[in-house]
Amino acid sequence: MPGGYRVYGVRYAHLERKSPENFIGGDDHAHDMPLDYFIWALIGESRTIIVDTGFDAAAARARGRALLRPVAEGLAAIGVDAARVEHVVITHMHYDHAGNIALFPRARFHLQDAEMEFCTGRAMTHRHLSAPFAAADVAAMVHRVFDGRVEFHRGDDTLCPGVTLHHLRGHTPGLQAVRVDTARGPVVLASDAAHFWANLERETPYPIVVDIAAYLESLRRLRALAPSMDHIIPGHDPLVLARFPAEPGVHDVVRLDLAPRIEARAA
Repeated sequence: MPGGYRVYGVRYAHLERKSPENFIGGDDHAHDMPLDYFIWALIGESRTIIVDTGFDAAAARARGRALLRPVAEGLAAIGVDAARVEHVVITHMHYDHAGNIALFPRARFHLQDAEMEFCTGRAMTHRHLSAPFAAADVAAMVHRVFDGRVEFHRGDDTLCPGVTLHHLRGHTPGLQAVRVDTARGPVVLASDAAHFWANLERETPYPIVVDIAAYLESLRRLRALAPSMDHIIPGHDPLVLARFPAEPGVHDVVRLDLAPRIEARAA
């Protein structure tokens, strides 16, 4: 599409954390390395697409996360009415990416076959694998399946002109990244294929992973999908807010379709 999409990163929650918790094998130089929680909005000339739906206040309390702003409020701050959104991409079904789906009563949800098979199957009998999922969120998505509001994808696919889905196994079996055309070139929303740029740079997985070999191959695919590291947007890195221009007058929202701020890139 001419000019591509505007792409917004909307932070809605936060968790204080130490760096050894963010890498398999830990970190020899432990330091503060918190998690930020984002959803993303792609706004084009004729459509708006939301990527992931976050979690609500009850989930934040249950899991000890700081909810900074409800997801609906974050979207409203950039002029998006969740109730009118028609397309939502769920990168994977973990609680922090697939809650709040009742906020989107008109939406079709785009999900990988492998993800739904995983979170409704035998794997969920293992606590280690089921812990990052919320049964209520999974059940809600099953209801959307029966309502005819889930569009399944098997592998890489085109969602619409300028937006493609890319199956990147490892963190979960059905994780999908989103590649979107923008004025600065293709931006790849990695979601949890890489929580931090540091996971990419060190080629070291985040500890929540079901297939380490697949995760590492997905890091290679991320690099191949993007013209530079600046075009890959990790799922939970607080540096996203530091490196990209803030949306004027809006707290905790950055424009990912604009070039990174030079001073932040050099930092």
